[in-house]
Amino acid sequence: MIIQTEFGELPTSTGWMRTEVLRPAVPGKYPGLVLFSEIFQITAPIRRTAALLAGHGFVVAVPEVYHEFLPAGTVLAYDTAGAEQGNQLKTTKTLASYDDDARAALAFLKSHPACTGRLGVMGMCLGGHLAFRAAMNSEVRAGVCLYATDIHKRSLGKGTNDDSLERLNEIKGELLLIWGKQDPHVPREGRALIHDAMTHAGLNFTWHEFNGQHAFIRDEGHRYDPELAMQCYGLALELFQRKLREGDLPPA
Repeated sequence: MIIQTEFGELPTSTGWMRTEVLRPAVPGKYPGLVLFSEIFQITAPIRRTAALLAGHGFVVAVPEVYHEFLPAGTVLAYDTAGAEQGNQLKTTKTLASYDDDARAALAFLKSHPACTGRLGVMGMCLGGHLAFRAAMNSEVRAGVCLYATDIHKRSLGKGTNDDSLERLNEIKGELLLIWGKQDPHVPREGRALIHDAMTHAGLNFTWHEFNGQHAFIRDEGHRYDPELAMQCYGLALELFQRKLREGDLPPA
């Protein structure tokens, strides 16, 4: 499916949030996805992921997660300096701001003329945690979280004391969680903590652990695993196509 790109400036509690939107070029209405990036913002790999999703028939909105701190269009490099700045901003931004940004992106998609109003979320690394929290919004029917950081440590946002595990019962949609067994950022004990909490809360979720490092789906750098990435994209698309298209709607 041929896609097109546009940009939006979304109002949030901390200012305008530049958001890149990729969607099918063929006129019509498609389900919407908010894609949350890593700490580096909208890099080339993130944009290619958004294009892949859009090409399968989705309107994909990619917000700049640090819009209140960095000039619009800023992309942090995949190097030590970029990682340090991204990690510093991760705990400078407040938890309330992250949540407000998610609501703004979801509302934008829901009202987009090319969107059906059926919504899902996806993210990797920092974005995996943001997708996890965004799924607490009742209109989110499906969410995909790839090697989501900081959930087990409760360390997202200013004060490094988030409440993601305490708010699990707010998630009503179906989740897909994907992890790398060789990921030092989310060790086995951390994954077990999250799995047990989700099971205890009675959430509808699927859980996959692969022999992969952190960021193994990112198609830049030495940790990229193309075969695993293809498998994960297939799992994500299956969930979104099943939950967001007509077949999963309740009968009239």
